[in-house]
Amino acid sequence: MSQRIGFLAPALVSFVRRGATGISTSVGGTTARAPTRRALMTGTVKPSAAANQPTIFDKILAKEIPAQIVYEDDDVLAFHDVAPQAPIHLLLIPKRRISMLSTAEESDKELLGNLMLKTDIVAERAGLQDGYRVIINNGPNGLQSVYHLHLHIVGGRKLKWGPF
Repeated sequence: MSQRIGFLAPALVSFVRRGATGISTSVGGTTARAPTRRALMTGTVKPSAAANQPTIFDKILAKEIPAQIVYEDDDVLAFHDVAPQAPIHLLLIPKRRISMLSTAEESDKELLGNLMLKTDIVAERAGLQDGYRVIINNGPNGLQSVYHLHLHIVGGRKLKWGPF
């Protein structure tokens, strides 16, 4: 049964199959399995197991899947979310994978600071000079669905309280 995944453009997916514990995607002949949000939230699949699975972001970093890139340097990549929740919705990811904010270590301090500083560069390039919101989802209760740390940069209108 094919269906859309919020962060994956349907045209890029050969097929998507939803099971009780995960979603299998086949892109360009390569299959990756990511746990469903429900599987993570119900404990069927633990975040630690999900953290070791390849992610869609790994394929974007490897340029195996196209993305509408806004900014890139040696440490980070920023691109438009394919299922935006605001007029402008960008994702900023580190090139060195950290699965979750809560698994970051002292040695990740420079990379985490760099991510925060790059948000303003990315936001400015996207035309968000009047303001924006930065969101990090962490773990199943935080609704993290891709276990590669990423910052959502949202704006383009006056935001209300709540995530968007």
